[in-house]
Amino acid sequence: MVQTPAKPLTLEEFLTLPETEPASEYIDGHIIQKAMPQGEHSAIQTELAPAINSVVKPKQTARAFSELRCTFGGRSIVPDISVFLWDRIPRKENGGVDNVFSIAPDWTIEILSPDQSQTKVIKNILHCLKYGTQMGWLIDPGEESVFVYLPDRSIAFYDEAGTLLPVPEFAKDFSLTVEGLFNWLLE
Repeated sequence: MVQTPAKPLTLEEFLTLPETEPASEYIDGHIIQKAMPQGEHSAIQTELAPAINSVVKPKQTARAFSELRCTFGGRSIVPDISVFLWDRIPRKENGGVDNVFSIAPDWTIEILSPDQSQTKVIKNILHCLKYGTQMGWLIDPGEESVFVYLPDRSIAFYDEAGTLLPVPEFAKDFSLTVEGLFNWLLE
């Protein structure tokens, strides 16, 4: 749902608004509310972030966050999963995770919902890549496929069950096949 206020809001004004459920994003001067996650989307998101964290977090290599607002490059977006290298995670003085992330994730993961615009999601992934994201995944549960986006490379498409999905170099110890990803929908 696109909401266009009577008077266009700046990014700074948008950031002062109360959060919505599901989250709203600020893209090109427009407020766009994300689609409400449904079963397939929720099942994959609930399993994938902890699976990534089980590999990258113990070594303090990186950390995956679900539904984290990331504000950079004139946009404020909320990827389904954002993975940040450990030393790039914004921190408070006491070392705790900060509430504000004003940088692009190192790996952005989007899970397509039935009523969601694939074009909007792809634009968000491309925006992330423009600002330093190493890799973007677009997971389509309905088609049981994953599109992988890399800076300055062709888009790769994965839908063969046993195929190992590519991951950023920092997550090289994380291993997941197409079948493994979509088997979470059978549990």
